Amino acid sequence: MRTYLISYDLAKPNRNQHVLAQVIMGLGEKWARPLSNTWYVSSVLEEFELEAEMKDLLGEDDGLVIQAVKREAVLTNTSLRWFRQRRAGLDIAPDSNIIAFPAPPAPEPMEPELPFAKAC
Repeated sequence: MRTYLISYDLAKPNRNQHVLAQVIMGLGEKWARPLSNTWYVSSVLEEFELEAEMKDLLGEDDGLVIQAVKREAVLTNTSLRWFRQRRAGLDIAPDSNIIAFPAPPAPEPMEPELPFAKAC
């Protein structure tokens, strides 16, 4: 597993910023976001595979940097807090208030839903 620095600059930040963040969080086993458009991701994927996962969300005027890095870094006025990727059904208790995104599909009801009564 390698640690990668991923940084992007979106020409239109409102276009895909949240979707891009969700994709980045899903690229590896854990991630950290020390700055708004800068991420660290620990992943078994190679740089070109990471880029392939994100390229459809980037426009021709957007910038992307993916670089394998060592774990040491100098951080000024920020901190590095690692988060594990949440995997639905694997590490979330059924009665938990934590939701994994993307949310897993709702289970099929055990019995078919009864039709509404008609007013007379």
